[in-house]
Amino acid sequence: MEYDIVLLGVLVLMGMIAGWVNTLAGGGSNLTLPMLMVLGLPADVANGTNRVGVILQSVVAVRGFHKYGRLDTPSILPILVPNIIGGVIGALAAALTPDVALKPLLLGTVLTMSAVILIKPGFLAPEPGTPVQSVNQHQGAWWGLVLAGVYGGFVQAGVGFILLAALAGGLRYDLVRANALKMVCTLAFTSVSLGIFIWFDQVKWIPGLILAIGTMLGSYFSVKFAIKASQNTIKWFLFAMTLASCLAAIFF
Repeated sequence: MEYDIVLLGVLVLMGMIAGWVNTLAGGGSNLTLPMLMVLGLPADVANGTNRVGVILQSVVAVRGFHKYGRLDTPSILPILVPNIIGGVIGALAAALTPDVALKPLLLGTVLTMSAVILIKPGFLAPEPGTPVQSVNQHQGAWWGLVLAGVYGGFVQAGVGFILLAALAGGLRYDLVRANALKMVCTLAFTSVSLGIFIWFDQVKWIPGLILAIGTMLGSYFSVKFAIKASQNTIKWFLFAMTLASCLAAIFF
């Protein structure tokens, strides 16, 4: 298929914005999925192709957070197990069924997150010194990670909100370390998902790699911002992104 050079340039720009947003909050795929469909990709192929940018963005983010000492490496494996289980289930569901529940599921997720931030801001922004819990200590967080994997494997858009609810709200990580672990989870279940989408021939590599140029740049600068920003700044950025995701889900 032929691609318009202007639209590909816009795809890179949308990827940069999405990479920034996904690293600090979530919902960046609300920008990139419609853009991929504007290029002429069917919804299922756009869903699969979008994962190329998400994976490479996640690699950049994980490396960045690790470089600045904000990645809790001992906790990675216990957190990844339930997340990958959910990711396999979600990706298989996405490859085999239409996305009929996408919009209400996305809206419900981000509206709930917005309400939580407003009503109980300490839920996602623990006070400094708050002890972190393990996945074994908090079964609700374990199931939250499974749910995030299912949702992320199915559609990706907005999965960061669910992951932050489990990591910051459930396990009590501060938002910088929660975002670092969120990107590890995203990398893991998206890698599994991409393999499934490749198997079902639902990935177009040219737009996927062009999108990835933007997402990697956005993620690189987003990590630098996250390291310097206050917990409160990140919390209200997260709130703003939940509202933006609501609007994107409604209009796109």
